[in-house]
Amino acid sequence: MAVDSVGSNAFGSNSSTSSQLQQQTLSQSDFLKLLVTQVTNQDPTKPMDPTQSVAQLAQFSQVAATQQLQQSFDSLASNLTGDQFVRASAMVGRDVLVPSTAGKLQDGALNGAVNVPNSGTYVNVQIKDTAGNVVRTIPLGQPDAGLTDFSWDGKSDDGTQLPDGTYQISATSGGNAADTFYRGKVEGVGASGADGTYVQVSGYGGALLSQIAQIQ
Repeated sequence: MAVDSVGSNAFGSNSSTSSQLQQQTLSQSDFLKLLVTQVTNQDPTKPMDPTQSVAQLAQFSQVAATQQLQQSFDSLASNLTGDQFVRASAMVGRDVLVPSTAGKLQDGALNGAVNVPNSGTYVNVQIKDTAGNVVRTIPLGQPDAGLTDFSWDGKSDDGTQLPDGTYQISATSGGNAADTFYRGKVEGVGASGADGTYVQVSGYGGALLSQIAQIQ
């Protein structure tokens, strides 16, 4: 009961403070009323400077326009985030490629891709265990430049079926390191504040929409 009481009082205090701040805010309409009152009651022997009043009014107009513009941007950002979330939800159940140097062997299968920088080079994929030992080398021949898929059946070079789990993946193209990608199924969609919308990829984890290299 004490916790509820404290929470209620704190909430009420915040609401009261917010209300007081709103009441203390001087709007453009309030300024015009004050200006009219000041002109009506000014000392005839010491008239107020109209230039200063016009400048103050212009400042109020500029502030009001800036506030309206900010509100418009906030509304646009909110709408875009909502639209992005809805679009991302359409990917649930589909396979995506995300950049990764590791992949999860599930049910004896691990799929991914290599970003081949140049055509005509020999490309090889290496699978390593958690200790860094190479357990399987997968030759991909000389594919065209771009994303080239690979698939591992979970067997080592000597034909032994290895247990499911996380394995390291790397690749070379013409003897030089090449970027690798992990392919997994989108299981859900979420939002991470400033980072925006992300998808939950099976065997990988969360991936931002900007990280997705391919959707199937």
